[in-house]
Amino acid sequence: MTRGLEPAGNGHGQAHRHGRGGDRHAHRHGDGGDGHARGHGHGHTHGLVDPSIRRSREGLRIVAVSLAILAVTAAAQAAIYVATGSVALLADLVHNAGDALTAVPLGAAFLLRSARAERAAGLLVVLAILASAVTAGVLAVERLIHPLAPDHLLALALAGAAGVAGNALAARVRLRGGRRLDSPALVADGQHARSDALVSVGVVLSAVCVAMGVPIADPLIGLAITALILRITLQSWRTVRAGAH
Repeated sequence: MTRGLEPAGNGHGQAHRHGRGGDRHAHRHGDGGDGHARGHGHGHTHGLVDPSIRRSREGLRIVAVSLAILAVTAAAQAAIYVATGSVALLADLVHNAGDALTAVPLGAAFLLRSARAERAAGLLVVLAILASAVTAGVLAVERLIHPLAPDHLLALALAGAAGVAGNALAARVRLRGGRRLDSPALVADGQHARSDALVSVGVVLSAVCVAMGVPIADPLIGLAITALILRITLQSWRTVRAGAH
C-alpha cells in the first residue's frame, strides 16, 4: 500500500507523515537569519550587552581603581605618621581619607544605574570640594593669627609628595573615565581629587619654606590653595549642573 507524501516546500512548514498509525506532526525549519524556530517561535540575542550595563560596569571599575590608588596613598601617609607622630600630617591624612569616601555614593549610583543617584552623588562631590576649601582657609587664617611652624619637615614633604602623586593619578583616572562615560559626577570627582593634590602640594611647599626659615609662607600658601580649590568648586558645580539639563 502506497503512503502518500505531501510535496516538499521551500524548507518552511514542511509536513511529514510517518510512524505507526499515520501520526502526523509538523516541523518548522528556519533558513537563516538572526533567530530560528522549531515548532514554536523564539528569538535569541547573541553577544549583545545592554549599554547601560556596560556603562555601569565601566563606571564601577573606574571608581574602584581610583579608590585603590587613594587607599595606597593613605597607607603611605599613615606609615609616615606612625613613624613621626606629626599633627600636621595627621590633619592632611584625615582630610585625604575622608575625601576618598565620595567614591561610595558614586559607586552606588553606577551600581544602581540611576541617573538621579548619579546627579545626587555629583552634588555631594561638589559639597566635599567646598568643604576642603573651607577647611584649608580656616587652617590658613588660624596659622596667621597663631603662628605655629610645623615639625618633622622631611616627613611632611614625603607625605605631601605621596599625596600629590596619588591624588593626581586618581584625578586622571576619574577625569578620563568621566568624559568617556559622559558622567558629570565622575568628572567632578576627578576635579575633587585634583583639589586634594593641590592641598598636598601646599604641604610640600610649606615644609620647604619653613625649612628655609620663612614660616609665614605656610599660611600664605594655604590661602592661595584655598582660592584655587574654590575655583575648582565653581567649575565642578557648573559641570554637574550642566549634566542635569
